[in-house]
Amino acid sequence: MEKLFYTIGEVAGEIGESVSLVRFWSNYFAQFIKPRRNAKGNRQYTAQDIEVLKQIHYLVKDKGLTLDGAMRQLGSQKASVSKSVKAIDSLKAIRAQLMEIKNSI
Repeated sequence: MEKLFYTIGEVAGEIGESVSLVRFWSNYFAQFIKPRRNAKGNRQYTAQDIEVLKQIHYLVKDKGLTLDGAMRQLGSQKASVSKSVKAIDSLKAIRAQLMEIKNSI
């Protein structure tokens, strides 16, 4: 069963970035990412928040867009960005499986 909320450390590990960058992106892209705060004030992210962070990572790190460019892209073409990120994730999973098969031979 999937968790409802993830800590900022878990999210950073999932997208392969530092905790401080996830915190910065959460503040900068506040209209797309709305982490919940627990009683201690720690951010808690949903699976949907993680998907948006993956899309931001794709736009900024892979495509080389600026933060403003990524924000415009998320606002106008969110569906196409989401499809691209899901395709890349699928290809990475397939590659990992192929590498496992190669190593077992």
